[in-house]
Amino acid sequence: MIKIYHNPRCRKSREALKYIEDKGASFEVIQYLQNPLTGQELSNLINKLNISPIDLIRKEEALWKTQFKDKNLDNKALINLMIKEPRLMQRPIIEFQDMAVIARPIIALENLI
Repeated sequence: MIKIYHNPRCRKSREALKYIEDKGASFEVIQYLQNPLTGQELSNLINKLNISPIDLIRKEEALWKTQFKDKNLDNKALINLMIKEPRLMQRPIIEFQDMAVIARPIIALENLI
């Protein structure tokens, strides 16, 4: 089953959700702002994305710019930060089996679904 890590206030996230719905695929919506991921879940997702934790950070987010941008955070600290402040995570993230993509642009979903 497809999982979409979704923020309903985000236009790109809503577009990805509509794309999945239009394909008729079965999916599960995970509203990660209300239910933050655990460290293990986040680590697994980062591995499926094949990126480093820093690549999952929304670097244009005001919180990042004002409080964390100039800090030298290791991977564990970045994961803990995203657990504490899930709004710092890139979105939307679509996970299917052993793969995942950050669905920006939406065309990134074509190879996954």
